[in-house]
Amino acid sequence: MKSAIWRWVARLFSLPLLGLCAVSLSLAAEPRGSTCYGTPARGRLLNGVALPAEGPNFSAYSSLAKVLGRDHVHDRVRDTVVNAYQALERAAPGKHFVYGETGHARGGPFKPHRTHQNGLSVDFMVPVRDRLGRSVPLPAHAGNRFGYDVEFDSAGRFDDLSIDFDAMAEHLAQLQLAAKRQGIDIERVIFTPSFHSRLWATPRGAELKARLKFMPNEAWVRHDEHYHVDFKVTCLPLR
Repeated sequence: MKSAIWRWVARLFSLPLLGLCAVSLSLAAEPRGSTCYGTPARGRLLNGVALPAEGPNFSAYSSLAKVLGRDHVHDRVRDTVVNAYQALERAAPGKHFVYGETGHARGGPFKPHRTHQNGLSVDFMVPVRDRLGRSVPLPAHAGNRFGYDVEFDSAGRFDDLSIDFDAMAEHLAQLQLAAKRQGIDIERVIFTPSFHSRLWATPRGAELKARLKFMPNEAWVRHDEHYHVDFKVTCLPLR
């Protein structure tokens, strides 16, 4: 199913990029001013901001996706994501994290996703370890639909990689803490239900199970290579 869904993504990313230019992503240079409308499934965004391309312990899943503007969120979500990564430098040293698709600067339909429309949705690629136990980015290229076509087995393995559930759990915990500091929260997390028990078994597991709402059923496409997070921000009605 993933191959069919993400085939158009590979075609999109092969479009000519003439005329596009890099944009400064300095947090200090951008005033807070985002406004969300409607819901992640039907909404739009005013004054969306882009996530940084990379940091000491994180990176975007695709530099080309950033050039195409598929990395925009509400400014409070941006600050939450960045601050959580900063906290992880201390809470999970040596771990590398990768974020995936977010949304357009003005929100609206964001194919092939069914949500991501009002700046409150972020996909995070699962943190992984190689066969030597080293934290490495999930492979992302046109051949595997930029990471979204990766399929993990029931044990959380793909080739010589394995999902680092401890790192993922710590990331979710730090995300919620950072969200609270921004005056927002996490609305829900979508991650394939067959892996929930592995999250609960981590040091942060009991906390996550008690404090976060995980979608109990499988989504329309299996979320095993990434976890989708919807943030809770007060939005204006969509008109």
